[in-house]
Amino acid sequence: MTSLRSWTGRRLLLGAGQSAAVPALVFVLTEALPGDAADALAGDDPDPQRIAVIRAAMDLDRPALERFLHWSGGLLRGDLGTSLVSGRPVTRYLADGLAPTLLLAALALALLVPLSLLLGVLAAGREGGPLDRAIGSATLALYAVPEFALGVLLVSVVALRLGWLPPTAVGGVWRQPSVLVLPVLVLVARPLCSISRLVRAGMLAALDAPYVRQARRYGLSEARIRWTHALPNALAPAAQQLARTCDWLLCGVVVVEALFVVPGLGTVLLDAVAARDVPVVQGLAVVFGLFTVALNLAADLAARRLAPRSEAAA
Repeated sequence: MTSLRSWTGRRLLLGAGQSAAVPALVFVLTEALPGDAADALAGDDPDPQRIAVIRAAMDLDRPALERFLHWSGGLLRGDLGTSLVSGRPVTRYLADGLAPTLLLAALALALLVPLSLLLGVLAAGREGGPLDRAIGSATLALYAVPEFALGVLLVSVVALRLGWLPPTAVGGVWRQPSVLVLPVLVLVARPLCSISRLVRAGMLAALDAPYVRQARRYGLSEARIRWTHALPNALAPAAQQLARTCDWLLCGVVVVEALFVVPGLGTVLLDAVAARDVPVVQGLAVVFGLFTVALNLAADLAARRLAPRSEAAA
């Protein structure tokens, strides 16, 4: 118990350090963008006076360290900045785009978790058989297809050729929920392949463990052994991958939302990059970065809880 608490304390300290490093990294990367943000925002025919106003609004006439301290101080107060294009707070952009993004991610997870467990358990239960080979081949082939290519393929065949589903979410995701079907399928495809294969590998190791052989000697049914005894002990690597998949879902929606015109955080971020709206880009990047740190921390804690002996040396 003392070792577990010590490891948890060290991991929490590491997470706190990573969280503190996120704003610094975001600021450095946005500062390293080529060109002058004030010139880009001034338009094709820039007026020197307008450029000077923009530079003053962006604090570009102040030293970088001073601007970073001022910006990071605002972050500590919950102030993500103000858009240079619209004058709206970045938190408003976050609030407007968060609901569609979270809806997409929640639907993807609701489909991903049971399907991954089912495919992994079925494949492990018939190791080397036709079903195992079929699941392995299908998941490997699907994993090799990039999200953008899969999305274009689904739009071309399912939406445009067959006309079964709308190709984009231009009309809004709340008025026509069927527009979310194709984006969710694209988001689920690759994580389903990786997590189901991890579940299969963990199940094979668990089914060969001494406690499973002992359960068989006690006369327990194979279904009970597989789902009640083996599966919980096979979930540690899958739990880590699932938590990181949540992070990937938040970042992967940038491509998916752009393809299907879903008005979420991905679309907001792409529009801000195109407009060189630096405060919006910085604010959303910090949110994404902190979300990534939190999910990786949760993944490590979950894996330690599910398989405490795997970190005994930590």
